[in-house]
Amino acid sequence: MDQHPDLRVLVVDDEATTAAAHAKFTNRVPGFAVHAVAQSGREAFAALDTALEAGTPIDLVLLDMNLPDLHGLDVARRVRGRGNTVDIIAITAIRDLNVVRTAISAGVTQYLIKPFGFAAFSEKLENYRMFRFNLGTTGPSASQESIDNAFAALRSVGHAPLPKGLITETLGAIAQTLRSTSAALSATEVSEVLEISRVTARRYLEHLADDGQAEKAPRHGTRGRPEYEYRWSPKR
Repeated sequence: MDQHPDLRVLVVDDEATTAAAHAKFTNRVPGFAVHAVAQSGREAFAALDTALEAGTPIDLVLLDMNLPDLHGLDVARRVRGRGNTVDIIAITAIRDLNVVRTAISAGVTQYLIKPFGFAAFSEKLENYRMFRFNLGTTGPSASQESIDNAFAALRSVGHAPLPKGLITETLGAIAQTLRSTSAALSATEVSEVLEISRVTARRYLEHLADDGQAEKAPRHGTRGRPEYEYRWSPKR
């Protein structure tokens, strides 16, 4: 299977317990992995530089605004001033509209207000991943449609509650499995990848198909009972 590497994340927060919580949340979202944790602006710069020199540049920074040595906005500006185009999601309790506006102008991709639960956190990361996916499949030139799809992915929308018995984390893992391959997968194949039952895999795949996030089609050439295969919808 053609697996995409996990997106490397730098967590920046001056409170050790909060940084650890955000790192734990990040590692729970399929397709993301914490590369480093920093508790100040200077540590953040050092982590970015070290990762770049090692040939494993950071893809995403989760940036608190209140740091002991620099304001998060100053960190974002200096990162851009260094020519680093890493994406940044602000994670902060600051709700001041001027700060929000300045954050956007400083290159912050998204803004997540504390306190929050895992569902809100994972939605931001899922949206960001789709933003990257939509821009990463266009080649050297982007079409208007691909740009519109990319920026639409960053906008959070209200999702209907999952049907009874479905779990957000399992749904995310199955969705990521479909995203990470160009081939259509059957429930059996998904169940083998994630080590879950075929019945469970099929239920989640059916939900993704009903929600328009996956395309469902009969698999030709199979004997006996028809088998269906599922492919991630390019429109999502």
